[in-house]
Amino acid sequence: MLTETIKENPFITDEELAEKFTVSIQTIRLDRLELSIPELRERIKNVAEKRFEDEVRSLPLEEVIGEIIDIELDQSAISILDIKSEHVFRRNKIARGHHLFAQANSLAVAVINDELALTAKANIQFTRSVKEGERVIAKARVEKIDDDNGRTHVEVKSYVNNELVFKGEFEMYRSKNEK
Repeated sequence: MLTETIKENPFITDEELAEKFTVSIQTIRLDRLELSIPELRERIKNVAEKRFEDEVRSLPLEEVIGEIIDIELDQSAISILDIKSEHVFRRNKIARGHHLFAQANSLAVAVINDELALTAKANIQFTRSVKEGERVIAKARVEKIDDDNGRTHVEVKSYVNNELVFKGEFEMYRSKNEK
């Protein structure tokens, strides 16, 4: 039943599984281990890699900061970044800004339907600190494709629990337009 449930919804958490089967989280984790079912983070990564490895054209999937969970080239994309100890300042556990920027910028590159996409200009704003243990969900939306100068305008907004933490407007260079 556990295998079937996870197969139907690979994004279900151990907590949700424990509740569904009225057992402890430890029981779920032990059963997953016994059945060689990876933890949620690994399942999300596997689903994303299978689904998007052929879709992202502008950079290798492993170069995207965060994990892409949805993408429609030249339209929109979503990625997840779990903030861990390696992303934060030791003294206050606040995420370093370059990690949030890197997630947003790499998503802006990934959404471009071109072999070559580079950041020409970015206007960014951090709206609140992100702390260790928080999950950042970045959402990119292509605002405008300007064929005349080979530029694409992408807006990226990043959220923690539906609260805006970062906003970026990216002007992306592309070598050609393929619709």
